Amino acid sequence: MHKIKVILADDHTIVRNGIRSLLEGLTDVEIIGEAQNGAEAISKVQELAPDVLMIDIAMPVMNGIEATAQLNKLHKSTKCLMLSMHNNEDYILKSVEAGAYGYLLKDTTRDEMLRAIRTVAGGEKYYSPSVSNIIISSYLQKVKLPETALPPKKKLSKQEKAILKFIVEGSNSREIAEKLNLSVRTIDNHRASMMKRLSVKNAVELVRKALEEKLV
Repeated sequence: MHKIKVILADDHTIVRNGIRSLLEGLTDVEIIGEAQNGAEAISKVQELAPDVLMIDIAMPVMNGIEATAQLNKLHKSTKCLMLSMHNNEDYILKSVEAGAYGYLLKDTTRDEMLRAIRTVAGGEKYYSPSVSNIIISSYLQKVKLPETALPPKKKLSKQEKAILKFIVEGSNSREIAEKLNLSVRTIDNHRASMMKRLSVKNAVELVRKALEEKLV
């Protein structure tokens, strides 16, 4: 079994030790390194090439958002998962813009942390419900929704609208498949088809387009 390789970046040793103790003994996750700031995190990622970098935002030398933005250009194969105590709209949106694949609060449960790591390692975005709500609310406030109807070529089927609604709410492919009694492959195919038709490159852009054009 391929283990998900993880690096932890946080300037507090007690936090790193706590996360390490939570993840010890898992058959599919392995902590391969630690860093105390963003600059060190970049160096460790380039040296060890992890699948996931769990990184705090507020750190000395270089913060987590700056490090994530650099790694999104330098080492795209590593997915950055933000881990912060701040349920703050500015931090969350800047993390998304920097290329983070997920955002977790430090009071999260072990189960949700594992779900986030596995989801992000699989190439999908993961945001806890409260974080997803902040992202969606921000787009609703900042985007002026058009009054014109969606052009016919962009209209979605009933099933696609159902899938898109769950994507907007922050569900991943596996969760959507369970809710709609479909296969994960079917969900992924619909997601790819909608992204192509709507001319977007990732899930965040898909959510924004859905809100802008009142698709759900």
